[in-house]
Amino acid sequence: MVITHLGGESFKVQFGDITLAFNPVSKDSKKWKSSKFGADVALISTNHADMNGVDQVSFGDKRAFSITGPGEYEVKDVFIKGFKSESKYGDEDRINTIYSVSLENMNLCFLGALSKDVPSEAVESIDGIDILFVPVGGNGVLSPSEAAKVAVKLGPKLVIPMHYDAASLKSFLKESGEEKVVPVDKLTLKKKDLEGKEGDVVVLEPVA
Repeated sequence: MVITHLGGESFKVQFGDITLAFNPVSKDSKKWKSSKFGADVALISTNHADMNGVDQVSFGDKRAFSITGPGEYEVKDVFIKGFKSESKYGDEDRINTIYSVSLENMNLCFLGALSKDVPSEAVESIDGIDILFVPVGGNGVLSPSEAAKVAVKLGPKLVIPMHYDAASLKSFLKESGEEKVVPVDKLTLKKKDLEGKEGDVVVLEPVA
């Protein structure tokens, strides 16, 4: 599996011939730059231009299957569950969907633009998180300290912060006791690489 950070909350996850897009940035976004690539599945947690660019990830011979809310889905042997939660992104009350994604015997949990604690339904349903994507920037999403507490609560093997600027990332790393983490441009791993990991933070620098 190869994970690339495209800015904000936008990630490309590739495994074999399958490509997933999490919260691709729309070309209408005034905050982040959009990236054009072909994805098999686009997962949209929040209906906002910074995160709903489905049209940007249908490219070449790939037409993205769009998932935009709570429910259970199966696409090309990828099992996805979406849980309703809350976001205050853009100073508005919004529905945010937390996604649990199972593929290659790995469990990913993508919190999207979450602004409050994870709902109990999601906590009870999401077991054995290998990789947690958590917003840390405040201003309508979790603050660095809130994000660190949520990460501890969910107990993933790896934590990937997103939706940050330099100050909020520094604060999150300090809260997590991971101040010496060196950012990398992409993350390549297999299930066995996660052995012995317990809440380790990986900072992916945006490539966009």
